Amino acid sequence: MDLNVADIMPTGQLTVDATDRRVLAAIQGGLPLVARPYAEIATRTGLSEAEVIDRLGRLLESGVIRRLGVVVRHHEVGYGANAMVVWDVPDDEVRALGRCLAGFDFITLCYQRPRRLPQWRYNLYCMIHGRDRDEVLAHLEWMVKRCGLQGLPHSVLFSRRRFKQRGAAYFAGTDNGSS
Repeated sequence: MDLNVADIMPTGQLTVDATDRRVLAAIQGGLPLVARPYAEIATRTGLSEAEVIDRLGRLLESGVIRRLGVVVRHHEVGYGANAMVVWDVPDDEVRALGRCLAGFDFITLCYQRPRRLPQWRYNLYCMIHGRDRDEVLAHLEWMVKRCGLQGLPHSVLFSRRRFKQRGAAYFAGTDNGSS
């Protein structure tokens, strides 16, 4: 596999060396589902666990890796319903409310996006998962009370179809193994 650094890194940023390429190749298919995934990646790449963690931190900090997280395939873990809830939150309250929402175990995504006025007024997004729609709506009601969201405009957008979920692909022409 050949890494096309220009595809993942803006000019003038961190230099990606051969060891970084091995680490990127090792995580492209997802982290191994073991107790110590970074130790497993270290074994695969011939590095120490500490070096893998340091390199991943540097790659994240420099922007080569934009984010490192979990791709949740909610149906496979027993969740039959999910909804994106979009909120129109005063900009100076987004951080605090986002932290409150992200603290619930039934929330898998919580992030801010710019408004697209006049068509789209929402700036805070969170994904709620539940066994069914009623459970998702009960979670929403709980969140509204716990985070003080009463009266804030929002919309609940239930998913109607599933799309392929996968992580980042760092190497051109390769599949990261998740589908």
